[in-house]
Amino acid sequence: MLLPETLEKMRKLRLFEMARSLETRLARQDHTDLTLAEVLGLIVDDEWLARENAGFAARLRSAKFKDRATIEDVDYKTSRGLKKADILELSQMKWIEKKQNIAFTGPAGAGKSYLAQALGNKACRDGYRVIYLRMPKLLTSLVQARADGSYANLLKRLEKAQVFILDDLGVCDLKESERRDLLEIIEDRYGIGSTVITSQLPIKDWHTYFGSGRAADSLCDRLTHNCHRIELLPQAESQRKLRATL
Repeated sequence: MLLPETLEKMRKLRLFEMARSLETRLARQDHTDLTLAEVLGLIVDDEWLARENAGFAARLRSAKFKDRATIEDVDYKTSRGLKKADILELSQMKWIEKKQNIAFTGPAGAGKSYLAQALGNKACRDGYRVIYLRMPKLLTSLVQARADGSYANLLKRLEKAQVFILDDLGVCDLKESERRDLLEIIEDRYGIGSTVITSQLPIKDWHTYFGSGRAADSLCDRLTHNCHRIELLPQAESQRKLRATL
């Protein structure tokens, strides 16, 4: 079979990177001594890597992170009560497989959101589906979903995410209907996926924030059971300002 015919069939099979790789590698002088099996292995690797990169990019777009945060860029030098060993352990993603949660608490500017998104980025790299939402955005999305009839679809999307990052819990007061919505979301996810919370409120104040009733009992139980708790300390200058100077 002629090479042009092979390349055309590859493209029709949507093996675009494999076709490009085959054409490029056959023209390389340093590949002339390679066996057929070696060339085949290289072009399959190229196709696999291209698909992995495309999948990662798609997961990043779907997650809709606010910051370009990565585990590799986490600051451990600033004194804020953050232990490198804890973050490196979490970056192994075992907590996702075990359906465990994470709570980052501490004052504004301590880097809670960055850490949550850095773990979310690593989860996307490792093939997990992630959704990132700030608390005000979640509440607005729920109102809009009720209005346009997509409420059930939104709940299903949040339920299916293997990692749901809820940023800035406690930044706005909750109405009774919003407490019920939040309970519905957390209840649906319990035992199915992992939830990462960031909040300026210490965990001991969450029950009051949720209304101190039975819904609050359920929310606190679902969120704090099997939960990795990382409390960050106040610092002289916020992480946001420090990153802006880099």
